Amino acid sequence: MKKFLFTALLVTVSIHVFAKKVKFAVDMTGIAINTTGMHVSGDFQTLAGFAGGDWNSGSTSLTQEGTSDIYSIVVDIPAFAKYEYKFVNGDQFYEAEFVPELSRVLYNFNDNRWLYVDSIANDTTFVGAIMFGGNAPAGLTLIRFYVDMQNETIAAGGMHVAGNFQGWSTTATHLYNFDAAIWEVIAYVNAGSTYEYKFYNGATALDAETVPAICATNTNRTVDVNYDTLLTVVCYAACTACPGTSAINDVTTANLSLWPNPATQAANISWNGAGSTQIVITDLAGRTVRSYTNLLNNQLTINKADLTNGLYFVTCVQNNNIKKSKLIFN
Repeated sequence: MKKFLFTALLVTVSIHVFAKKVKFAVDMTGIAINTTGMHVSGDFQTLAGFAGGDWNSGSTSLTQEGTSDIYSIVVDIPAFAKYEYKFVNGDQFYEAEFVPELSRVLYNFNDNRWLYVDSIANDTTFVGAIMFGGNAPAGLTLIRFYVDMQNETIAAGGMHVAGNFQGWSTTATHLYNFDAAIWEVIAYVNAGSTYEYKFYNGATALDAETVPAICATNTNRTVDVNYDTLLTVVCYAACTACPGTSAINDVTTANLSLWPNPATQAANISWNGAGSTQIVITDLAGRTVRSYTNLLNNQLTINKADLTNGLYFVTCVQNNNIKKSKLIFN
């Protein structure tokens, strides 16, 4: 009997050591709340001790924070793991939110939200109160970082990204890999700013990649963030994709046409779909060189003007749908 108690105690201690508090929160501003309340559903529910197993739409209730439009819950789940989830306005799964493409797992057509719990520090992992059916917390913008590590051996400290968007902490922003080679993370930042960053194969300043001078600013990568942004996949310590792989992690390339391509003086872009559209042209360093907003016609001419010869990336944003392609001026 004593041996059983000791074993049970050991198991309890082990679970506690590797557990982490995680806060799930959703902002329901402007949305009527179902009479059955707000819930969150995901693959963490069994580990968190909720009855009914994972992806149960009615077992994990969210509580309104005061008189605000934010509903949340804090759960205790194992660290060093990736979790998928959705918010539910009600208690039936058909009442779950429609997660925008940029926030989804994306791999294998998976349309769930996801997060990676990367430590057992005595604090609470919290990504923010995400707008129901949105990409980010109110007032912030999503940015999704990607790096291809196919030519590298991953350090014991894991993969990280650090930059002026999070105080240059080499441990705060841990990357996760759904794909064997591609490591990624979603962060939330203020729009209308230029951010500098680097990838780290490890968790110290000495583990930083060396960004080639041709695509570096202050030895760092840079990106202008004006809207929810899914960055181009780049090879670690390189300006472009690894040889033999696609330079762009496309959400979709359908219904977006460019001609002539390569272009000499001007290129035409056309797209399908109704509604206001934004077109953004970026260079190899991720800097925005052209930006067009509130486009109501489905065609646009890009003049070369002061652009240098080379490869550019074209992003078309329309009703939370993203289309990407490449454009060459020569």
